[in-house]
Amino acid sequence: MPDTPAATQRARVRVPLRFHDGYSVDAELVTFHGLVDGQEHVAVVLGEPAPGSVPLVRLHSECLTGDAFGSARCDCGPQLREAVERIAATGGALLYLRQEGRGIGLYNKLDAYALQDQGLDTYEANAALGLPEDDRDYTSAAQMLRALGITSLDLLSNNPDKAEQLRDLGIDVHDRVPTGVFTTPHNVRYLRAKVLQTQHTLPLASLTGLSAV
Repeated sequence: MPDTPAATQRARVRVPLRFHDGYSVDAELVTFHGLVDGQEHVAVVLGEPAPGSVPLVRLHSECLTGDAFGSARCDCGPQLREAVERIAATGGALLYLRQEGRGIGLYNKLDAYALQDQGLDTYEANAALGLPEDDRDYTSAAQMLRALGITSLDLLSNNPDKAEQLRDLGIDVHDRVPTGVFTTPHNVRYLRAKVLQTQHTLPLASLTGLSAV
């Protein structure tokens, strides 16, 4: 386990969350001092775990196009909406991480979209731009979890790399819980690439019935 400096909670504020489909829940948003990457990540604390249970946690990478604008080219917006409700029901936290485009940034992500329109998949497009397939590091996430008092958790994610990195950082990932499958004609190639290239736990058979647009 790397020797990572401790982060501390900076501020904690209650915020009522309201979603377009009518779902609403009260959350606490937590900011931090001392995160190693210097980014303004935020924890969304929801619900209260039952005695003796571990909290449900999602590491959600920021996606302006999906989270804010409802883009159908990815599944980020539906995953965010689902995660908030599932975590609120069992107790835990969603870490909203400023890692747009798997860490390459918004402008580079949109450049990659243009290449995907020419036939490349999401990982090939990054490579064609001279960028990593996935440039995310979860050291700050581990710092945030410890600052929240969370060292053991169930991880809401289809991505095995998130669990592996957290374990390497000394966080006990008790179980990895898959998210739902949110397919559209616009994102099916993207989801298939995540299964085939980075072993995301999505049912491949369900990603063959839609034609990419």
